[in-house]
Amino acid sequence: MRSRRVAFEEPARARHGQAAARDRRKGHLREAEPARSRPAGSGAPRRARGFRQAAGCARGRLVKTKLKVGVLGATGMVGQRFVALLAEHPWFEVTVVAASPKSAGRAYEEAVAGRWALGSPTPEATKKLVVKDAGDVSGIAGEVDLVFSATDMTKEETLALEDAYAAAETPVVSNNSAHRATPDVPMMIPEVNGAHAAVIEAQRKRRGTTRGFVAVKPNCSLQSYVPALAPLMGYRPSRIAVATYQAISGAGKTFETWPEMVDNLIPYIKGEEEKSEREPLKIFGSLEGGRIVDASRPVISAQCIRVPASDGHMAAVFASFDEKPSENDILAAWKGFVGRPVELGLPSAPSPFLTYFEDPSRPQTKLDRDIGNGMGVAIGRLRPDSLFDYRFVCLSHNTVRGAAGGAVLTAELLVAEGYIAAR
Repeated sequence: MRSRRVAFEEPARARHGQAAARDRRKGHLREAEPARSRPAGSGAPRRARGFRQAAGCARGRLVKTKLKVGVLGATGMVGQRFVALLAEHPWFEVTVVAASPKSAGRAYEEAVAGRWALGSPTPEATKKLVVKDAGDVSGIAGEVDLVFSATDMTKEETLALEDAYAAAETPVVSNNSAHRATPDVPMMIPEVNGAHAAVIEAQRKRRGTTRGFVAVKPNCSLQSYVPALAPLMGYRPSRIAVATYQAISGAGKTFETWPEMVDNLIPYIKGEEEKSEREPLKIFGSLEGGRIVDASRPVISAQCIRVPASDGHMAAVFASFDEKPSENDILAAWKGFVGRPVELGLPSAPSPFLTYFEDPSRPQTKLDRDIGNGMGVAIGRLRPDSLFDYRFVCLSHNTVRGAAGGAVLTAELLVAEGYIAAR
């Protein structure tokens, strides 16, 4: 029997000038206008099937010429996902693939031979590209309009490399954690805190650049449950407990390369719990004086567990609120969750963004991680809790929404908002 699910409509445009409290009660993080979305609940939810056909617009202008992009760390698992997602992208064309010096000088298909981790084949357009040394900043920067960063380096090395590209007037959209705590670097889930892109102007002023900047995406562990919490911020969540169940691809592994994970769980993932507790506060933070100031609440306690799933991170969420909503209030807030990506016609924005399953056995990793072409968030099992006000579960695809796909959507938003353009 097919599971019944409720599709929540996609974000629409934010506006200024409304009372913040009123807007927060409607599920907005910041001042926002009423959704100009389609009526909710009208038929079955639509799944994204690849990219949208419309080219979309950037501040009212069609994106007529593809931007040239480079992928740093292109031979790793997330880098491969970037290459695959960008293969038929209507706005972006991969013209540079870069990795470590040991891969440099080889054709991309040769560099990933025996280590291509995706179910789809290596894109034809990328196979013959010669891998460059990611450290060749001046050489690569002159050939591209922006770079996606998925390098496997130390924090210090990543900071230095991404700063060097920004200094070379090349926008960097990064999957790495190195810059997430930098106050003037936006850490974005486009549907949730796209307004944080405004801090880029302050960052450019600090750097002395006109084009170059760094923007990052948050850790993959929280991109299942933060989108579900975002529409509830108007009810002032005070305490959140979350347990995440994270797939092995989050460690850059497959079952072939990590057979020890078959029939096994590992109750510790280095650094994940700290990121899961800290990073949402920046996402829920505010822009003040050219920097992002973290929110002080909610208090979050996280436990992160590695599980034997190939892809997909699930989260069990327990939440208490200062102003306790009803279950219908929560469902309505999810249903009315609004933002920018769909209204702007961004190519990889999922429709719908949030999908609620009424079947108590859903969402399931194997069945639902690819919802919205891997860019959607699945939610289920909303119910009262004996220690907290409510509990529910969330699921997202960790290497698509949680990594490369989320970064691509961020870049699309930055193009649409005018922060990235062709040289």
